[in-house]
Amino acid sequence: MGKHGKHGPLVGLRGISTAALLSVATTGAQAAPCRLALLLAIDVSSSVNAQEDALQRGGLASALIAPEVQDAFFGRGAPVAIAAFEWSGRYNQRLLLDWSLIETPADLIDAATTIGQTERTSDSYPTAIGHALGHAATLFAMAPDCAEQVIDIAGDGINNEGFGPAQAYAHFPLDGVTVNGLVVEDGTDDAALLAYYRTEILRGPNAFVERARGFDDYANAMQRKLLRELGVQVLGHCPKMGPRHGPSLPSYKDQQDDVARHLVDTVPWRTCRCANGVSAGACPWVGRVGFG
Repeated sequence: MGKHGKHGPLVGLRGISTAALLSVATTGAQAAPCRLALLLAIDVSSSVNAQEDALQRGGLASALIAPEVQDAFFGRGAPVAIAAFEWSGRYNQRLLLDWSLIETPADLIDAATTIGQTERTSDSYPTAIGHALGHAATLFAMAPDCAEQVIDIAGDGINNEGFGPAQAYAHFPLDGVTVNGLVVEDGTDDAALLAYYRTEILRGPNAFVERARGFDDYANAMQRKLLRELGVQVLGHCPKMGPRHGPSLPSYKDQQDDVARHLVDTVPWRTCRCANGVSAGACPWVGRVGFG
């Protein structure tokens, strides 16, 4: 993570202002029918180099427009609201995508493009996960009114600055919010990192952690994670492919053309072959099955 002594003394919890959080809530977005508010948070601490950042930023945008993820967004009742921010040190969080209600394929493409166009603003700060969670709480104060709230924390290291996740959960209004994790492994101390996410970060009865085997696997892991968060059951077999009841989607190739000029093309879509040997156009658990 590098040397971070220059960042000064740690922030004390007495600096947390409940009144400030409540005042933010009064100026938030108007309530909208919504089944899920999903907040995506990506790690831009000093352990993530420029190439890795491009893979995760482009991988997130690519995952959002993957065909099976789009199926999960649409045709399931009320829409989903998403927002995204990058985080590193205790003072370093930046909004990448403000709360957006995803009601049409065009909304989803716009959101993916917005994320893909963003550029990293810093690369020299440590890993302040507790502060990232606190920032997420302030963003939820401005979120649409949704049936569920989920934070999606992705990272490649443990907290090493400021207060940790436990203190964030104790002092910020995160009751009822599910926190899932995406661990980016590098082959060195992966078991310890996975254990840290499971014991310190996951929150909620259905919380889970997804694993990316390096940043090259980030888009695949994010697709798997989004599918679970959007309510797709993982059965190990291809689903029965019925008629689509949601809005008509542009072809994935057309969408890639729209987004690709701003993205690293990390994961071109491939037809997958499910565990029962049946080939399908969209497999619900990419990375757990073989590709055709």
